[in-house]
Amino acid sequence: MAPAAVLLERRRDSEDAWIAARWFDDARLARYAVTALSDEAQLTPKPALVDQRGSGAHRDLDLALMLRSAHALEPTFAALARAARRRGEPSALLRTELAQIGRAGEQDMMRATGGSNAHRGAIWIVGLLVAGVALDVKSQLTAPASIPGHPRYPDAARVCMLAARIACFPDRFAAPSDSHGERARQRYQVGGARQEAQDGFPHALRVGLPALHAARANGIDENAARVDALLAIMTTLDDTCLLHRAGLAGLQAGQRGAQRVLDAGGSSTVAGRSALAALEHELLSLNASPGGAADLLAATLFLDMLAHRDAGRS
Repeated sequence: MAPAAVLLERRRDSEDAWIAARWFDDARLARYAVTALSDEAQLTPKPALVDQRGSGAHRDLDLALMLRSAHALEPTFAALARAARRRGEPSALLRTELAQIGRAGEQDMMRATGGSNAHRGAIWIVGLLVAGVALDVKSQLTAPASIPGHPRYPDAARVCMLAARIACFPDRFAAPSDSHGERARQRYQVGGARQEAQDGFPHALRVGLPALHAARANGIDENAARVDALLAIMTTLDDTCLLHRAGLAGLQAGQRGAQRVLDAGGSSTVAGRSALAALEHELLSLNASPGGAADLLAATLFLDMLAHRDAGRS
């Protein structure tokens, strides 16, 4: 490549890195995270989950509380992004700092909801992804512009990899957990949200996103595409929320029922909507709710925003 062309390419790389930093600064990342949580909460109909119709299987939650919780977490997500950008790479120190910020965010969430756990799992899952984006953008600003093929914008796979690297470090100051999810994880010997993060968020990256993109490509409207992405996640996720509330019977009901909806053509078809109603009826009879899948749908929507940078304006 001629010297002038090399200089032009380096200038373009530098400009793209600056644009990426602008689009994915701490405040915007926090807004994207809040948008993902809000969009998940408002998505309707969802089986036995809080949505615009009501509280599903959650007696202590409703849509107004979910939205209040999501907005209360905006400073937390901004702080997570800021900490990741400052540290610059996954490390034990970063893991510890993010955990401390997340625990403070839980308290903000509890104050906003009057003590109800609306988004504890989402703080961990979406918060790690926020940190992953911040790390990825920081690496673009500091990488030599002459590296061929250097990525100019965050993509889902890189972000999940960076977030997973953070999750693999121990939280040195964590108190022994006695949460519903942790008890279900130990009792039924499943990975839970911790393993999902350490594995690179496979249910968001390799299940939710492909399902969402496939539904759009098939001309399915956005609402139904998102519902189908949730159902796809449910079919294989060992959801500790279902396990806590209804044991293996609840988990199997959720997985098999979600698969029946998809096999019937998805939530946009008459047969699919009938199967979705039957799934909801069964889960409500068990007082079971796929809250883990809902958190991973929010993660899916957040990752999807990386390719649609104006999404946070909605």
